[in-house]
Amino acid sequence: MTRRILTVLFLLIQTVALVAQRGGESLYGILDVTPSARVASLGGNQVGLSGADISMLLNNPAMLSSRLTRQASVSYAPYVADISYGYGGFAWSVEGVGNISVGFQHVNYGSFKGADISGLKTGDFSAGETVIQLSYSRSLSERWTAGLSLKPVVSKIEAYDSWGIAADVGLFYRHPDELLTAGLVWRNFGHQLSVYDAGSLQSLPGDFQIGVSKKLAHAPFRFSLTAQDLFTGSLSYDLADDEGGTSLDDGDSFGKKMMRHLRLGLEFVPSDNFYVAAGVNPRRRQELAIEAKTSTVGYSWGFGLRIYKFHFSYGSSRYHLAASSNYFSITTNLSSF
Repeated sequence: MTRRILTVLFLLIQTVALVAQRGGESLYGILDVTPSARVASLGGNQVGLSGADISMLLNNPAMLSSRLTRQASVSYAPYVADISYGYGGFAWSVEGVGNISVGFQHVNYGSFKGADISGLKTGDFSAGETVIQLSYSRSLSERWTAGLSLKPVVSKIEAYDSWGIAADVGLFYRHPDELLTAGLVWRNFGHQLSVYDAGSLQSLPGDFQIGVSKKLAHAPFRFSLTAQDLFTGSLSYDLADDEGGTSLDDGDSFGKKMMRHLRLGLEFVPSDNFYVAAGVNPRRRQELAIEAKTSTVGYSWGFGLRIYKFHFSYGSSRYHLAASSNYFSITTNLSSF
């Protein structure tokens, strides 16, 4: 049965690969926002890593399992320039049906000063995006879980708004000894349902990702690796200028292009109640670092600890030489009260 499901999923992915295009522009940026402090500290995305934080299933819905039943989680991240992100979610299991989760995400892009074409000020306005995530998973066997998320999304800018629907479908593998986990997911495929003002409806081509995580049997370390954007080649795009444009990867080696697809993470886990994590996002480092001073752009770190019945996590991710982003997450299981 597992082999049949994998075959069907592979054929679906290959079909989408023929039409998927990501030319440096995309709808609904909230769909790619890092959801939690732990994920942020591990490079920004890990689809093969199991965890007790239900916000992680925003990366792969198949991570949702019965062990997360009655768990609640909230995350908050203040970005640069008054941009902020928040998440809240809850999960439960229904015997004979499967595992269900509901999540809410919102990005507030802050306040802007409006003006008409002549420069006359028209007042301040705001912009933001919101997603409601409905997730379902079911065990296929002792080791395999399949998951699906449906994500209605709305984006609002001043008096204009756009609606869309996105979805994730994934598989998750968990070895009985809990030392090895892996996942694959087709994320954020769907379609725009309404446009902001004018123009044609656009599709969301999706992103196929594969990840694996391995904890050492006799040492408190866990390594995680995720490969994403696997349908988009070198991830290059043209940077327009007065001389006709230059390509981002002119002269880049094959290895450097390949690294843009990877997210790497390392955790020190001496107990279930504490961890320290670090990660690297090579694509972010290549695209956003300043050549004269690369600094720690693309690197991230964080930690988590359990206090009483709550698990607190903090993550810091360096997006640019001028700014870092801080992530805060709190998770608890209501069954413990």
